[in-house]
Amino acid sequence: MKTFGLLPALRQLDLTIQRGEFVALLGPNGSGKSTLLRLLAGLSKPTSGAITIGGWSLPDEAAAVRAQIGMVSHRVLLYENLSAHENLAFFARLYNLPTAGLETRIAGLLQQVGLSRRAHDLVRTFSRGMQQRLSIARALLHDPDILLLDEPHTGLDQDASNTLDELLRRAHADGRTILMSTHELGRAAALAGRVVILSRGVIGHDVPTAGLDGLELAALYTEVTSMASAR
Repeated sequence: MKTFGLLPALRQLDLTIQRGEFVALLGPNGSGKSTLLRLLAGLSKPTSGAITIGGWSLPDEAAAVRAQIGMVSHRVLLYENLSAHENLAFFARLYNLPTAGLETRIAGLLQQVGLSRRAHDLVRTFSRGMQQRLSIARALLHDPDILLLDEPHTGLDQDASNTLDELLRRAHADGRTILMSTHELGRAAALAGRVVILSRGVIGHDVPTAGLDGLELAALYTEVTSMASAR
């Protein structure tokens, strides 16, 4: 449970995600999606209940948990007056990554996200899509097992969204566990192997996406969230 004052943001939430799963987290604004991601990232503490990630518990072993997690949100969390390379080098120091092989690691990530030619350009000159691609590189810098994504497609045009989709498919194919909140139901059905619909701080539905298209998911989403608003 997570409350803010007397207001419950998450209530009686019981969620298990297996290693290597790609789960899309759906729900209207105020349903608790961002709150859940902040709890899992160790950025907030639960009011009650237990959180275990990879055998470590939160908040007691938050440092160990954070080492396994890469976080990406609609806020890119980059330094605009630094270049792409300088941003990654700065975050590498924050992660205490060894300097041996670091330049190769940074170059490889910039190539992976399609920014090699802009490595030494200031981030403030980047488009929104380029900044989000660099955010993915930042999140992958310490080779985490888990990616947490809070509405990462927000503000992206179609081409940039498609590029981000491909990066996420590649990260999942590499064996990473991914939990992504989104309002884009078609994208959730196409990318994730499972969708969890939050409504009023509880899980309203939890279903695999196999055989489920965007229209069917939209109908299910409407049913679940309308039932929640009618309670």
